[in-house]
Amino acid sequence: MSATGQINRGRKFDQVLEGAREVFLRDGYDGASVDDIAKEAGVSKATLYSYFPDKRLMFLEVAKTECQRQADQALAEINFDQPPEIVLSIAARQIMDFMVSDLGQGIYRLCVAEGERFPELGRAFYASGPALVHRTLLEYFQKAVARGELAIDDLDLAAHLFAELCKADLHAKLVFGVEGRPAVTDKERVIRGAVAMFMARYGTKAR
Repeated sequence: MSATGQINRGRKFDQVLEGAREVFLRDGYDGASVDDIAKEAGVSKATLYSYFPDKRLMFLEVAKTECQRQADQALAEINFDQPPEIVLSIAARQIMDFMVSDLGQGIYRLCVAEGERFPELGRAFYASGPALVHRTLLEYFQKAVARGELAIDDLDLAAHLFAELCKADLHAKLVFGVEGRPAVTDKERVIRGAVAMFMARYGTKAR
């Protein structure tokens, strides 16, 4: 049976989801208990289980909703008519803020831990997270290339490369527990480096 096909939607679905969001953001995936989520949502455990029979499914649904919320927020902040240095800096900050957040790290660990048994978890998150970022970058690159601000022969690869540049140094340290959440100065260092390297490769001013 599909691990992502068991969610049932009903009158209190949004109420349960909001309660789960509050608890997961506060306590992380491992620290969140079903009792706390039910209490936060103002429903019984029976009601909660009628919508989400598995905590993994609840967490994934929260993650997908949060990814969409953050994507909508990012799009509201970005003016696609602005030059690449500005747009890419905003995009990099959005990517990194989610990557280093408790929710972002929880999603990553869950998908890695449960990916073999429940591959639908990873696919569902990829569609709502990385794939959404990828499509947004592609859309902007097309506009910037048409304006002569970027020179990109492989838009698809360029979008993947930029997302990976935003993970430099910090992602591996988080995953392997070498360091905790990075300081603002560390994040800004990576953002500046990612944008500078991308522009050195694809920016028309450097040619």
